[in-house]
Amino acid sequence: MPRKYVIGGNWKCNGTVAQVSDLVSTLNKAGDFPSNAEVVIAPTFLHVPMVKDAVRSDVNVSLQNCSVDSFGAYTGEIAPEMIADFGLKWVITGHSERRTGFGGQAGETSEIVAKKTKKAIEAGLTVIACVGESLDEREAGNTLKVVLEEHLAAIADALSQEQWAKVVVAYEPVWAIGTGKTASPEQAQDVHASIRSWLSDKVSPEVAEATRIIYGGSVKGSNAGTLADCADIDGFLVGGASLKPEFIDIINAVEGK
Repeated sequence: MPRKYVIGGNWKCNGTVAQVSDLVSTLNKAGDFPSNAEVVIAPTFLHVPMVKDAVRSDVNVSLQNCSVDSFGAYTGEIAPEMIADFGLKWVITGHSERRTGFGGQAGETSEIVAKKTKKAIEAGLTVIACVGESLDEREAGNTLKVVLEEHLAAIADALSQEQWAKVVVAYEPVWAIGTGKTASPEQAQDVHASIRSWLSDKVSPEVAEATRIIYGGSVKGSNAGTLADCADIDGFLVGGASLKPEFIDIINAVEGK
């Protein structure tokens, strides 16, 4: 069976009530989305209830992160079980901004990302698990070492083969996130193909064939169609452009692919 595209919009720490209402209205008025696309949007924690109640039924609502623990004395955390109990089915783990840290916070290790991924799957969620290298790592020739041997291997060590059915891998080269730089279709396809080959060798050929591997890093309406033509690119995780009407163009770019 052909893999269904996943088009994700990560809103990050953006949006007032009025702005979020406008974003939802734009999605609701956009007309039919391609039947081969699964659309997922990730508002802030605060806006999730509002978006969940207002957005069209064929758009999934995701959280941007979850706790590595269940219920308990973890001030400020959101347990995966809470996400599922609220009626949501998606969560993002391991985004580069969480791996590197910000605002004085320490970044998350690959082991923490793997534990969050496993915990979320056990709660019944589908996980968009992010992997990707920095500019220094790419220029040093360490892209595959970081993506495969560090980020992806930790997740594979934590999951059973069956649990991979609930994982979407998002390859996000850190040097292309919010910079305006985009990996060329050839660069992105090369890494995606390497991820699929690694999954075939380390997990199983069946998992490799079924797993959707999506690209994130300054995806725009102008380049989405070309990227989607690549054999191993199964959609996108979109940042800044998901906050604009352009996100509709990105979704529609996979029509007929």
